[in-house]
Amino acid sequence: MATTLFNASCSFPSIKVIDCKSYVGLRSNVSQVRVASLPVATSQRRSLVVRASSGHAKKLGRSDAECEAAVAAGDVPEAPPVPPKPVAPAGTPVIQPLNLNRRPRRNRASPTVRAAFQETDISPANFVYPLFIHEGEEDTPIGAMPGCYRLGWRHGLLQEVAKARAVGVNSIVLFPKVPEALKNPTGDEAYNDNGLVPRTIRLLKDKYPDLIIYTDVALDPYSSDGHDGIVREDGVIMNDETVHQLCKQAVSQARAGADVVSPSDMMDGRVGAIRAALDAEGFQNVSIMSYTAKYASSFYGPFREALDSNPRFGDKKTYQMNPANYREALIEAREDEAEGADILLVKPGLPYLDIIRLLRDKSPLPIAAYQVSGEYSMIKAGGVLKMIDEEKVMMESLMCLRRAGADIILTYFALQAATYLCNQKR
Repeated sequence: MATTLFNASCSFPSIKVIDCKSYVGLRSNVSQVRVASLPVATSQRRSLVVRASSGHAKKLGRSDAECEAAVAAGDVPEAPPVPPKPVAPAGTPVIQPLNLNRRPRRNRASPTVRAAFQETDISPANFVYPLFIHEGEEDTPIGAMPGCYRLGWRHGLLQEVAKARAVGVNSIVLFPKVPEALKNPTGDEAYNDNGLVPRTIRLLKDKYPDLIIYTDVALDPYSSDGHDGIVREDGVIMNDETVHQLCKQAVSQARAGADVVSPSDMMDGRVGAIRAALDAEGFQNVSIMSYTAKYASSFYGPFREALDSNPRFGDKKTYQMNPANYREALIEAREDEAEGADILLVKPGLPYLDIIRLLRDKSPLPIAAYQVSGEYSMIKAGGVLKMIDEEKVMMESLMCLRRAGADIILTYFALQAATYLCNQKR
C-alpha cells in the first residue's frame, strides 16, 4: 500500500516509535507508526517524516500559512521518489521515438481512462425481451434456440418476467404459438379479444402494472398459410385486405392493455391505418413500433421453428426487403414517419448495422434493432463448441448494436446480458 509522508520541523531528540493509542485518528489495527529523523543541512532542526502503512493521522500542528511559508523558504516536504522507468525486454531495438503529435493510445492507457472516454453505454433498460408463449402449462424447450422456451402463459411466463424485472429488464414482446385448429387463411384469431395474446396481456398487467408490453402485429402466427398477409389463390399476398385485419388485431391488443403495437408484416400503408384505428377507438397513447426495415433474411429460421410459422409455400420476398438494398430503407422510414410511427425497427440486427446507422442519422425517431434468433443461436452454438467466449461475444454484439445507433434492442439475451451487467456493477 502507498506510504503516507508527514514532514514537520522539530527540536526534540529522535523518536523511534510512536504508540498509536496516544494518537486519535489512527486506525486501531495499526499498532505502530515508524518515524524516521532526517537532518536538515541548513539548520540544526530535524525533519519529522511519519510513514503510516494504513489509516489516517491527525494533522501535525502547522497552520496553512506556516506550511506555505516553509515551502517558500525552500523547506519542501518529502514525497516518494520518482518511480524508475520500466525496462524493456532484452533484444528490444534502441530507436529514436517517433515524432508524433497525437498518440490515440494515451486515451486507452488504463481501465479508468477507457471508462472515462467510453462513447457508448449499455444497460438493462435498453433491452426488450422477446418471449414465446403457448396454451400449455409446461415450458417447452426450443431445440434451435438453447435456453429459450415456449412458456406456459399462466405460470412459466410470469416466472420469466419476474426474473427479468429483478435485473432491470421491464420491457417484453410477446410471440404466440397458436393451435393449428385456430388458424385459417384470413388469420381471424389474430383479433380475438379472448385469444392467447390478449389474455396474456391482461394477466401480465394485473400482476405487473408498470411492465411495458410490446406486441407483434402480423398474421403469420394465425394464418394457415404461414404468411404475414392474406394469400390470394394465385399466391399473391393481398396488401390492403391484410391491413384491414391488422388494424383489428392492433385494436384488440391495445384493448387488452398493450403499451406498444409492432406491425412486423411489411404491408404498405399499415402504420397510418393502424394509427387511425387506434385513435378512433380512444387509444391515442398506445405507441407504434414499426418494423421499418425488415429484410427477407435467412437468420429467422429458429424463430419459425419456435412458433411453427414457416410459410406453407414460397417465401416472403414480395413484402420483406431485399438484403442487397440500402437506400430502400430510407423510403420505408420516411413513409413510417409520415404515417405516425413512434419507433423505427431494423431486423435483423448485427448483419444490418449499416441500416441502423443510416436510420439513426436520417431520423429523429428512436431506433430499435432486433437481434434475431439466428444471431442468438449462432453465438450459443459457438459457446457450446468452445469456439468463442459466449458471454464476451454476447456483450460485444449488443454493444455493437448500441454503437450503430440502436436505442433499444430486442434480444433473446436480455435476461442473461442484464444479469451480467448487474454482476459487473456489483
